[in-house]
Amino acid sequence: MRRLEGKVAIVTGGGGGIGSAVARRIVQEGGKVAIADVFEESAKNAAEPLGDAALAVQFDAIDPASIEAMVNATVDHFGGLDILHNNAAMTDPEKHPQDTTPVDIPIEIWDEIIDINLRGYLLGCKYAIPHMLSRGGGSIINTASNSGVAGDLARVAYGASKGAIITLSKYVATQYGKQNIRCNSIAPGVVLTPALEATVPGLKEVIQRHILTPEFGVPDDIAALVAFLASDESRYITGENISISGGGLSHQPHYADLLDMMEKHLS
Repeated sequence: MRRLEGKVAIVTGGGGGIGSAVARRIVQEGGKVAIADVFEESAKNAAEPLGDAALAVQFDAIDPASIEAMVNATVDHFGGLDILHNNAAMTDPEKHPQDTTPVDIPIEIWDEIIDINLRGYLLGCKYAIPHMLSRGGGSIINTASNSGVAGDLARVAYGASKGAIITLSKYVATQYGKQNIRCNSIAPGVVLTPALEATVPGLKEVIQRHILTPEFGVPDDIAALVAFLASDESRYITGENISISGGGLSHQPHYADLLDMMEKHLS
């Protein structure tokens, strides 16, 4: 399919597993893409196989001037902007374990996660929307998370930022919908990436008991949803938060335990 023919996109966090998959899908669908990442080498590695259809941009999601420069560089290079996929997030492996509970989290960790995960998305919208308006509209897709709609034992700042992203998306959709700008959030559950494979031993197996699909999702599954929301095929969808998580939050809390009980009874 070539649903994004002639459209220009920005993907932040584009050097990571999900971001790079989204960038590839956009190009496969006929679009052009700026791959923006705080790690310049990662952005270049993701952009190189895509040739002239991709532009690598180094940016810092905590710096307003850097975000504005990222948007301007994209418009200068490709001539406009139609799609923004806000996907960057704080991923520092030394800081993530400090995102714990309201009592124990260092306030500077809270501030940094909120600044990158939430304020960075607001700033992306702030600088992208005027360019979209000049093109007659556009589509913004913000990466939220199932952590933004249900509590967990840790990561209070991450969850709060993702919940706020869902609300931010509804406000953007409401305020700019009549000007043909759509804004939706997507809420991935666990997605198989190298980062997940290197996480806490046994975590993947625990979570797998609670999803309804036979297998975990992969970055290409997220990319397929983003491409749909970026395309005119989704023209009547805006202000929504779409969970892409193998049904992880769609069942009763006792699902996994009851399933184990039934399987033991039948064995």
